Amino acid sequence: MAERILITGGLGQFGSELAVTLRERHGTDAVIVTDIRDDPDAAGPFVRLDARDGDAVRQIVRSHRITRVYHLAALLSAVSEARPMDAWEINMGGLVAVLEAAREFSLSVFTPSSIGAFGPQTPKEFTPQDTIQRPTSMYGVTKVAGELLCDYYFFKYGVDTRGVRFPGIISNVTPPGGGTTDYAVDIYYAAVQHRRYTCFLQGDTYLDMIYMPDAIKAAIDVMDADPAKLRHRNAFNVTAMSFSPEEQAAYIRRYLPDFEIAYDVDPVRQAIANSWPNSLEDYAARVEWGWQPEYDLDRMTADMLRTLTARLATSSDATAGAPG
Repeated sequence: MAERILITGGLGQFGSELAVTLRERHGTDAVIVTDIRDDPDAAGPFVRLDARDGDAVRQIVRSHRITRVYHLAALLSAVSEARPMDAWEINMGGLVAVLEAAREFSLSVFTPSSIGAFGPQTPKEFTPQDTIQRPTSMYGVTKVAGELLCDYYFFKYGVDTRGVRFPGIISNVTPPGGGTTDYAVDIYYAAVQHRRYTCFLQGDTYLDMIYMPDAIKAAIDVMDADPAKLRHRNAFNVTAMSFSPEEQAAYIRRYLPDFEIAYDVDPVRQAIANSWPNSLEDYAARVEWGWQPEYDLDRMTADMLRTLTARLATSSDATAGAPG
């Protein structure tokens, strides 16, 4: 049976680009994008939705004959720490509503977890798939609870729940939206536009990262995997690279030799970053469903700078030529 896909939180950094890829694969009308805010530029079916509204979720599932859900509606790490009670209500309330709809209508569900699901007691280097998870941020708490809840719905009700623990996602299309790893995206824009960037994390802070094309590939591949081969479900470690701001700046200088980096450390985001692993081990994902990233730091940097340079130049030309 052809898949009919619902994306919650579909206007965020990851959802907006995932929707494009899924529509290319399944057809525009087969992918229903939802978000809590309107999309004036919708390129396909769009429904405004508060994912916490279980009745509304079930209505969309029923009316659009949904078979698979990518549940992305959530507050990210820095925003969650500023609004912890909202984070709990949104991140967990939306997940419960989606899982209940999945139980009723026999849907498969992808829910992203994060390196934020780990904490200070977790091994920092090559963090194993199965290890201690004691996060110290509300975002991390909701991610661990989400992993456990998805496992519960699989074992208790047979709901086909799957997920991956994403590292920081770097995109050349959609601006970031309140994450601790946002610097790794912002630095490329600043490099192209100003040849200088002021980073909110310390220069020697190592974190795992993944380029958006690989992140989308992971989300699709894990859902298409043979369920008989999945020993883990919620959620698989995936990674592509680990680097610090200083190392990223050095790679940028390969292409922009005059680039400079400075630091103005944000204690909140630095504390969150310090509680996360430096690098992940993703052996389970590679063995159980063939995970293999395509981008490393150098290839990603070259692609980011090339793409942003072309786009920002086009934007400047358009602005210069506009009537004022």
